[in-house]
Amino acid sequence: MTEPALKALASRDNPFVRRLHALAHSARERRKLEETVLDGAHLVESALAAGVPLRALVVSESGLLREEHQRLLATVPAEVPRYRLGDALFAHASPVESPSGLLATIAMPDAAPGEALTSSLIVLDGVQDPGNLGSLLRTAAAAGIRHALLGEGCAQAWSPRALRAGMGAQFALCIEEACPLLARLEDYPGRCVATALREDARPLYELDLRGPVAWLFGAEGQGLSPALLARADHCVTIPMAAGIESLNVAAAAAVCLFEQARQLRTMASV
Repeated sequence: MTEPALKALASRDNPFVRRLHALAHSARERRKLEETVLDGAHLVESALAAGVPLRALVVSESGLLREEHQRLLATVPAEVPRYRLGDALFAHASPVESPSGLLATIAMPDAAPGEALTSSLIVLDGVQDPGNLGSLLRTAAAAGIRHALLGEGCAQAWSPRALRAGMGAQFALCIEEACPLLARLEDYPGRCVATALREDARPLYELDLRGPVAWLFGAEGQGLSPALLARADHCVTIPMAAGIESLNVAAAAAVCLFEQARQLRTMASV
C-alpha cells in the first residue's frame, strides 16, 4: 500500500499553519478550538497507544530524516492529514524553543465530572506552572494514581508544556479541569491529606496511608487555599536535612505518593 503523501506548506499565512501556531502558543485558542498540540514522537506514540485519534501530523524537513518519524508516518492511520513544513516555518509553529521535528494535533480530551471517587487521587489547587503540573501528573501516574482534580487556578493539563513535562502521563489519568474541588470531595469516602505546617501536622512516615487518600497539593509559595486546607483530615510534614526548608510541589508529591505506594506494597506482601 502506498504511504499517504505529505502536503507541503510554505507560508505563515496558511490557515492550517496559523491554527497550529495558535494552538501551540495560546491557552485561549486551545479552549476555543478544543484542540491541543503534541510535541515529539514519544507523545504521539503515547496518544496512539491510548487510543487517542490524531487530527493531523506535521513533520519538518529535517524531521523527515529521523527513523522514528518515518516509522510513525508509516503506521499512523491513512486518513490522518499529514503536512511537511520547512524547518524555519516548523520552528515558528512549534511550542518549544528546540523543535523536535514532529507535531500532532488532537482533540482536547474531556473527562466528564461526576464519576464517584473511591480510590486515591491527587487534588491540585492553584498549580500555575505547566512544568510543575506535568511533573505532578507524571509522578501520580507512576505511583498508581488514576484520578486528578485540578482547581480553577491551575495551568492547562493539556497545554504543550504540561504534556511535554508529563511525558504521556495525561493519557493514563482521568483529569478533571476547572473542578469545584470542595464540592467534588464532599462525599469522598477516604481521607484528605495535605502537606502543610498546621498545628496538628505529623511526619509523613508516621501516618497509615494504606486506605484511599485524596492528596491535596497547592501552589508553591502560596500553598493551599484556607478552605481546602480546612478540608484536610490530616496534615503531614516531610522530614528533611537541617537547613532545608522545603521541596517544590512536584518533589513533595513524589515523596508522599511513593510512601503510600510503599505502604500498600508492604501490606500486599504480608
